[in-house]
Amino acid sequence: MLRLLLLLPLLGAAGALPAPLLRRRRSASLPAGPYQTRYLRQQIDHFGFDENGTFQQRYLVADQHWKKDNGPILFYTGNEGDIEWFCNNTGFMWDVAEEFNAMLVFAEHRYYGESLPFGNESFSDSKHLNYLTSEQALADFAVLVEYLKTTIAGAKHSPVIAIGGSYGGMLAAWFRMKYPHVVVGALAASAPVWQFGDLVPCGTFFSIVTNDFKKSGKGCSESIRNSWNAINHLSSTDAGLQWLSNTFHLCSPLKTPQDAAVLKNWLSETWVNLAMVDYPYKADFLQPLPAWPIQEVCKFLKDPSLSDKLLLQNVFQAVNLYYNYTGETSCLDVSQTATKSLGEMGWYYQTCTEMVMPLCTDGVHDMFEPQKWDFDALSEECYRMWGVMPRLSWILSMYGGKNISSHSNIIFSNGGLDPWSAGGVTQNITDSLVAVVIPDGAHHLDLRSRHPLDPKSVQQARAMEIRLMKEWIEKARHSH
Repeated sequence: MLRLLLLLPLLGAAGALPAPLLRRRRSASLPAGPYQTRYLRQQIDHFGFDENGTFQQRYLVADQHWKKDNGPILFYTGNEGDIEWFCNNTGFMWDVAEEFNAMLVFAEHRYYGESLPFGNESFSDSKHLNYLTSEQALADFAVLVEYLKTTIAGAKHSPVIAIGGSYGGMLAAWFRMKYPHVVVGALAASAPVWQFGDLVPCGTFFSIVTNDFKKSGKGCSESIRNSWNAINHLSSTDAGLQWLSNTFHLCSPLKTPQDAAVLKNWLSETWVNLAMVDYPYKADFLQPLPAWPIQEVCKFLKDPSLSDKLLLQNVFQAVNLYYNYTGETSCLDVSQTATKSLGEMGWYYQTCTEMVMPLCTDGVHDMFEPQKWDFDALSEECYRMWGVMPRLSWILSMYGGKNISSHSNIIFSNGGLDPWSAGGVTQNITDSLVAVVIPDGAHHLDLRSRHPLDPKSVQQARAMEIRLMKEWIEKARHSH
């Protein structure tokens, strides 16, 4: 979730708003096979009759392995960004397409990428943003699946399985719950469907991040915990702010203590990003990074007892590995955590309406500055930005919270290294609501392409996912 990806509850100059579940920076090369880009005219409002406008929803189709006589459709439920990026980073679907004789469909989420209901006006005000909800997005997906089944010869009885990661994984699970007649099952990878209300403790997310660093090097998490006071000391003087700006090679120098708060938010998000992409091989999911990047970062953070300046010089070396592994970056831009690209604008709006995920830190069970979950501060910031107020418990009313045992055929996969597993389903609920835990996995590692360095736990997870998906498909075939 998503990526793309980080719900930082830290307030201050950077504001109270969560950042996208997944923060994308680079696109990756397509793992296999070409796809076609298509568009479907969708209702702007599926649930009312006053707004009768339409928009073009983009979707991608790869049918080179599809068995035309009702072969299955693997349907990616697009999340908070450009659908081509998700297509390029979901190698699992490409890897299994031939084995399943499946058509692959990647559906773009409304208000992201090219699927803008009001074109350039889509983000102009809350009136135009009013149709950016998970419910409207799921309705788009349902209409699209029905359209494909009625217009593609040989697809009328094709079993459809929803697949998604992060926020897209939440959508995949909710798609199966709300439209069980449309999809026969769902693979919900790294989907924090329980990170709402008081279903899980608000501090677990950051405890998992901290544990990743603690396990990756002696003194590592302690160095990060001590860095906040070091920044506070130095940012109290103009000379200290100048020193911080120079030491961190910042593109824009820090001028005020409020700027230092932005620096701390940016560092916090960097540590969270690293936890999400702590993959066992070189990858460039969010940034080009080495294998097991937290272990590499922790090589710079071995001595938490250093003086403020020496400690922060080491912190710079650590974050520089994340932002400048290729050596091509001339300066570091702390405003990267608040880029107003359309994808991030959309996600900020969603967190200001229904995607309200409580997160907090205490500085004891985690390596971050203490920060209580403050719904009132979030509400004020949302009203200031959009003129809307978040609804704290609407997602629970809409999708059932933990009371979901009446549903079926959903796989919830979570990585033990992924902070989003804090809000994920990590134990079986019923025989057909299955939890798959990948102890060595970061953020939806199982949806990435197969790799020689994959740990055994993710190989086993994928094998189980494939077996269950095949069972759903067989059962659906027999029902026709």
